[in-house]
Amino acid sequence: MEEAGLEGRFLIAMPGIGDERFHRSVILVCAHSDQGAMGLVINQRAESISFDELLEQLEIETNDTTSSTPIRIGGPVESGRGFVLHSSDYAGDTALDIAGKFMLTGTVDILRDIAKGEGPRERMIALGYTGWAPGQLEQEIQQNGWLSCDSESEIIFGESDDDKWVAALSKMGISPGLLSAEGGSA
Repeated sequence: MEEAGLEGRFLIAMPGIGDERFHRSVILVCAHSDQGAMGLVINQRAESISFDELLEQLEIETNDTTSSTPIRIGGPVESGRGFVLHSSDYAGDTALDIAGKFMLTGTVDILRDIAKGEGPRERMIALGYTGWAPGQLEQEIQQNGWLSCDSESEIIFGESDDDKWVAALSKMGISPGLLSAEGGSA
């Protein structure tokens, strides 16, 4: 996909987003072009499965360091498909570079490497992703559904999912209490 400006940035859900699946969500845009966009929600923990349980299902031996790897719900599209969003210190052959800041890998090899202690230093596992058709994301931004700002690894890989929405807004100098579900245009 050819870059169209939002790749590697955060999308921050506005109070009037209109879709409960994205209430207080922060999404990292992984790809964006005139053909559409793809991103991962970074602050919705998957409560139904742990990383060790995922490794067991894939018949990959676990170790003491794997249990701290968080699993998130990356979005409603292909929820059975897994992605590893990670730091650029690990770059497999199939890793997608995200704006020179992060990498995205969707193969099981990275899970084996993580289990052996050879994976990326910072990582987040996401089940599913968020996708937009051509022009859809731009329209949602115009309709006051999303704010956009630069991404930060501290927010992505931080432990507290509850604080990520506020942290992303604070990065823009916005207090959540000042946001309104209603938007207008000048």
